[in-house]
Amino acid sequence: MARTSAAPVTMKTLADHVGVSIATISNAFSRPDQLSKDLRDQILSTAEELGYAGPSVAGRALRSGRSDVCGLLFNGELSQAFSDPYLVIFLSGLSESLEEFGASVLLLRAAPGPALQRAPIDALVASSTATDRDDFDVLRRRGVRIVNTGQAHAGDWVGINDQGAARLIARHLTRLGHQEIAVVTPGEQGRFGEWSYSPQRPLPGMPEATYEGQRLRGLWNEFGQKALRVVAAGGNTREAGRRAAAQALDVQHRPTAIVALSDVLAFGVIDAARTRGLEPGRDLSITGFDDVPEADFLGLTTIHQPIAEKGRLAGLLAMDPDYPDRQISMPVELVVRSSTGPATTPSRHKEAQ
Repeated sequence: MARTSAAPVTMKTLADHVGVSIATISNAFSRPDQLSKDLRDQILSTAEELGYAGPSVAGRALRSGRSDVCGLLFNGELSQAFSDPYLVIFLSGLSESLEEFGASVLLLRAAPGPALQRAPIDALVASSTATDRDDFDVLRRRGVRIVNTGQAHAGDWVGINDQGAARLIARHLTRLGHQEIAVVTPGEQGRFGEWSYSPQRPLPGMPEATYEGQRLRGLWNEFGQKALRVVAAGGNTREAGRRAAAQALDVQHRPTAIVALSDVLAFGVIDAARTRGLEPGRDLSITGFDDVPEADFLGLTTIHQPIAEKGRLAGLLAMDPDYPDRQISMPVELVVRSSTGPATTPSRHKEAQ
């Protein structure tokens, strides 16, 4: 019968009842091969009688200096994390590596604050949206390895050439004759609006080091260095893409092409276009980034990147400090599908009320 006393049952309590050392109790839970079966059975049986569930995970981590946990910094609301197909695929690759090291993953919000600094992690995989921050310095002083998922001048990273990928899309649209082009970007979380972009006038809250900043720079360079009309959706969801596309399309001089900086946003753009009677690839060209599975189903022209392999390598860099390649550039490819076609004369209509 389980013990009902309010006094806490500790490892020492259990050791005293069985008549063994605290180290022996620890081995019974974490290194059972070090004990005989009879002794371990006796310890576990006594533990059950006393209501002792096992050594404190926090205490064990403190003694070993390891938690066997890798954090994944998510730039957005956690409630949206598993509706993002890119993140789901990335997580599958990341988890594959972590399992090889007997480690787990902890999803963390990107919002600055003490929660990240106190997170019980050995390593952190940070989205390229999260640029170097003061709380990263705190983690590094604790010995936490930080791996970025975008190219950087220093540190460990695995990423793609976002500028180069954006230029592939820009060249494709230029060959098709498009000149009136709008860009839909996730933008700063919680921010929604329209800006005219150039590197001299970056979007509010979007450092150029982020993947959005790099993709915008690549587009700007390739489109003849004209200011780009950018709609910041305020998030990376299909609904955010719909709202942003509505703002780009419900104007007097409609663009002939919309470049979405993620596939999820592009799906929302496709929805908004069809709601307005516009067929992607015929009346309006639409492109995305990432090449998640639904992109093929919807006929989306997009940039393919090896998402699962990117996650696997990020996990490898995070958990293996001796892995020799600490900066890894992944290949990309433009995948042309039915959502892009030759430019048509932009529709002119009254601005939506």
